[in-house]
Amino acid sequence: MGADLIPDNQLLTRIARGDTEAFSLLFRRRQGEIYRFALHMTGRPAIADDVTQDTFLAVLRDAGRYDASRATVVAWLCGIARHHVLRRFERERSMPTIEMDDELVRGDSMLVADQDALSDLTRAEQVDAVREAVMTLPVRYREAVVLCDLQELSYADAAAALGCALGTVRSRLHRGRALLASKLGIDREPSKSDRPATAEDPDERRRDRVRPIEFQRAARIVRRMA
Repeated sequence: MGADLIPDNQLLTRIARGDTEAFSLLFRRRQGEIYRFALHMTGRPAIADDVTQDTFLAVLRDAGRYDASRATVVAWLCGIARHHVLRRFERERSMPTIEMDDELVRGDSMLVADQDALSDLTRAEQVDAVREAVMTLPVRYREAVVLCDLQELSYADAAAALGCALGTVRSRLHRGRALLASKLGIDREPSKSDRPATAEDPDERRRDRVRPIEFQRAARIVRRMA
């Protein structure tokens, strides 16, 4: 089996045994995802770099503690990264702000737009607008939006990363999307699958794919920005 075909969980097993090549392969394969998660959460490239480094240092120490029955490797890595992001939030109460070349427009007043606003923006403006809007979300909603919409994790993986129930992820994502759409000036009708999950919901694992084209386009752009 070629090195690139070795599953993540097998790489972790090898890392736990001291295999440095396995660690290098896992780092090359997943560091971009962890960096993007940290950047979307903090808005600061330098902190995203630090969180990525701290996450993979933790992998070196704790690879043997990974339990495939509880989470995928990506979810486990995001959970570690989230822990380090929250620690940075605790240390730096002034966060979150976002580093950008242009002057920032602050708070909820940053975008007052009609329902075609995103369609009229250039690609760069869409990136900046969505990134700023995501950064204004309360952390519990931001992390749900980042994991599910920007990182494209399943609800189950997001729940594992956040250490919460799957229904909680859906509820937070529902609220986060509504706040984000409001900040971006998008008229958005929630679909049935976008409502908070209930215990009777037989399809909790289904991702919500029914969103306005502007919201989908913006999310795709932000996923490619880092």
